[in-house]
Amino acid sequence: MPALHDLLSDLFAELRGDDAIMVTRVVYDSRQATPGSLFVALRGTHTDGHCYLADAASRGAVAAVVEEWPSQDVPGLRTIARVSDTRVALAAIAARFYGHPASDLGLIGVTGTDGKTTTTFLIDAILRTAGYRTGLIGTVALRIGDEFVAHDLRQTTPESLDVQAFLARMRATGVAWAVVEATSHGLELHRLDHCPFDIAVVTNVTQEHLDFHGTIENYRRAKGRLLEFVRDRPERAYPRGIVLNADDEGARSLARFAGSVPILWYSATGKAVLVAENARMTDKGTSFRLRYGDQAADVHLRLFGLWNVENALAAAGTGILLGIPLDQVVTGLQQLAAVPGRFTPIDCGQPFRVIVDYAHTPKSFERVLPLARSLARGRVIVVFGSAGERDRIKRRLQGAIAARLAEFAVFTSEDPRHEDPDAIIAEIAEGAREAGAQEGQQFVCVEDRALAIREAFRRARPGDIVLLLGKGHEQCILYGDERRPWNEEAEARQALRELGYDCSS
Repeated sequence: MPALHDLLSDLFAELRGDDAIMVTRVVYDSRQATPGSLFVALRGTHTDGHCYLADAASRGAVAAVVEEWPSQDVPGLRTIARVSDTRVALAAIAARFYGHPASDLGLIGVTGTDGKTTTTFLIDAILRTAGYRTGLIGTVALRIGDEFVAHDLRQTTPESLDVQAFLARMRATGVAWAVVEATSHGLELHRLDHCPFDIAVVTNVTQEHLDFHGTIENYRRAKGRLLEFVRDRPERAYPRGIVLNADDEGARSLARFAGSVPILWYSATGKAVLVAENARMTDKGTSFRLRYGDQAADVHLRLFGLWNVENALAAAGTGILLGIPLDQVVTGLQQLAAVPGRFTPIDCGQPFRVIVDYAHTPKSFERVLPLARSLARGRVIVVFGSAGERDRIKRRLQGAIAARLAEFAVFTSEDPRHEDPDAIIAEIAEGAREAGAQEGQQFVCVEDRALAIREAFRRARPGDIVLLLGKGHEQCILYGDERRPWNEEAEARQALRELGYDCSS
């Protein structure tokens, strides 16, 4: 049990009270406070932790870290420390509270607009094939050794306190390498501070999250922090390197943050040291020939989509930097059967195909829709929305892409949050109209997602493919502060049952 002054030793803090008190727990949610807790007040988009000091104290918190002094005394809080940035402070405090667990683990960070989750799953498969005990922190799930837990945190990169807690559990169970999805939000908001990353992987950097970052350059700058973590890493007994996609201009732009750290470039078009040749779709997945220097091997992925060739190259590059033999790298790539919510088929015996996929960016739409077109004997029908309080520019782009690459679209809600869902859908529809589509002919707007799915199925004919995009693995839809339970795959099956199909198998 550490003393408060030990937890604050890396920070410049003004103190009121006793800094020798013992801290039993660190929390940033006042509802999680227990006797002896230290409460760190974070400012968010819709709320401010400083408003919950009294609530934390009422539950047993004895100390708090703030950015501004409270306007009146808070009964129960024996000590208050003021810092300039509580997110920076939380990361440092969490690392100290858990004994800097990352010091005893190899750390691999994967960032990029699209492909992060699949790439982390592929890296994890390679590492496990090579005999390593692994950990995984990402969008879909948390792995701690042999424990694999699907979650719906709705934060790809958790808060720094949770990251350090997960890493501590990994250390306790003998994990050798941890693979972490590193989002631009997570990097910018200091959730990954005090994580000495050894390997950084960048899949691609296209337009996303401009609502938060403001400009594409700021977005890239946030991504670049991951490379700087590797660049500035202290000496450790782990290999160090960076894996970049030579085919993506955004990924190439981050090379300037690498300093003198070696970069392994990969390419699906043959212009790098690690390349894919003869990539093709098969009835069982995606195949290609992997070439690294004078070594080559055939790879047969069990994942559909030529974009997964790039994800596989990123994962293979990671394995190569770690010194894993190429045959083990290939075996690991071929071990991964599926990634939750990624191009997942729903088969209840219906005469049209139904696919659930997490695609939610213009770039991912431009990849998934042509794949559906190549597989369809009939039309491509797509159901999707666009997230509220996120990059508004992409809404029209998504509508235009749907108008261009699908025969019919149903525009619906994804996660409207505190925005008007019908207004979001109207922006998507405007993009479709600008691309030449007419409402009622090439698209309809149905705000209720469950009804939107049923509308698409009602219109589907034998040989068509219906794509349900944007939710994938997620277990809720966000309306305001409400998390409405949602399971895209289960909803699709229920809608098919209502049409008389057997989904029991």
